[in-house]
Amino acid sequence: MSNLALPGNPRYQPKDLQKHFGYDNLFRTVADVEIATIITLAEIGIIPKADVDLLTPAVEQELRAIQTSEVDDIERKVTKHDIRAWVRIAQSKMEPSLRRWVHVPLTSYDALDTARAVQFVQAHNNVVRRLTNKVIGHFAEQVYRFADQPQIGRTHGQHALPITVGFWFATILNRIVTNIQSASAAAEKLVGKISGAVGVYNAQVGLGISARCGSKTFEERVLEKLGLKPAPISTQILPPEPLADYLFACVKLSATFGQFGLDGRHLMRTEIAELGEPFEAGQVGSSTMAHKRNPINFENLEGTWKKNKVEFYKVLECMTSEHQRDLVGSSIARDFPTIVVNVVNQLNTLLREAGGKPFISRISVDKTACERNLKVQGDAILAEPIYIALQMAGFEGDAHELVNHVALPYAKEHGISLLEAVKGAVWDYPVGEEDIWKNIPAETLQMLSAPGAYTGDATAKACEIARNAEAYLKSM
Repeated sequence: MSNLALPGNPRYQPKDLQKHFGYDNLFRTVADVEIATIITLAEIGIIPKADVDLLTPAVEQELRAIQTSEVDDIERKVTKHDIRAWVRIAQSKMEPSLRRWVHVPLTSYDALDTARAVQFVQAHNNVVRRLTNKVIGHFAEQVYRFADQPQIGRTHGQHALPITVGFWFATILNRIVTNIQSASAAAEKLVGKISGAVGVYNAQVGLGISARCGSKTFEERVLEKLGLKPAPISTQILPPEPLADYLFACVKLSATFGQFGLDGRHLMRTEIAELGEPFEAGQVGSSTMAHKRNPINFENLEGTWKKNKVEFYKVLECMTSEHQRDLVGSSIARDFPTIVVNVVNQLNTLLREAGGKPFISRISVDKTACERNLKVQGDAILAEPIYIALQMAGFEGDAHELVNHVALPYAKEHGISLLEAVKGAVWDYPVGEEDIWKNIPAETLQMLSAPGAYTGDATAKACEIARNAEAYLKSM
């Protein structure tokens, strides 16, 4: 029975990634590199046709089916080296005249680093981008759905100015689109290497392999079959930046989902209650407090982001290697797929269905709570337009100072609206109250009496972001 465990906590194992990072599948792409190398050696006349003809589709399938557990067993008992263990197993599946060509003229990390790049490219194209695009579509729907639902904006944990719920969704949506585009661009720049033990193609040049290759190098010919370009220069290992760039893009995507989780769980707070997670049949919020409805999905989104921050530190630890290479980073790099596993777990949380609808589409917005919270401070949240309207109407003093330190305290002390307090505060101004207020346009005064209407371009901007997201999806 195959061991398809993914790196990371056994509790979080997205099945979509088992093909790419399931433990016993880790050497499939190593087989791809070795097969591409054999075929290339045959193309340039190094391997006789009679020998390469023995590399049948059935043999290729057997090579790709070599399990990591088998390699581990030979490594521990015999070779004490993973690639030489794989080579032994691979050779046992070939006719003698073909088996002698396995791993010529490669070094271990020609196979391992290149195979790792192929793994990440395939996982990105087949899983990460596909699921993210589904999430983007559902987010755009939520943006349109709540584009004009007023909501109090919050900065520094305090009520700020009105926005709309759709605008909040749009701020997250835009980051998702930006980061998946960044990840896709980074995935396209992942590179491979077939450059030998120290990166200078010793065997290829010294044994005449390069001389047979014509306009394309041996490295280019092999990597072309794998869908990769060669690194401009490498040592025994690939330069760390391309993979680090891809994983950082994934971490940024993870951070965006963490932001959504952070915002969402706070908006579900009892005293706010503007947002609600669906509570499914049989679900329990607490082992003792039966009234609880916890934001478990939002919490998982945020918590997984925190895990990924720590995982990326491992990537940073592998940005250096002694001279042409050492093995210090080898064991650490085996954990790199955990970052992708975590992102896919976040995506699966957002896409988890009940009743035929994903979680992201089942999030509820309590319009009554939104309206209630908008009214908590009355028209005090309109301090900005009030002071600016005064300045624009000809008030020659410091209107911000007047609103902040005179009118607001007076309004709170006497239980009146800020607008009334401001009117009273400007009474002693030399020009006179009536001269200031008559200069304020009627439509402005009407807006100042309705705090929920002061949402600026929130609706338009939200819809613009949703349209941009839809255009991105159409370009795929």
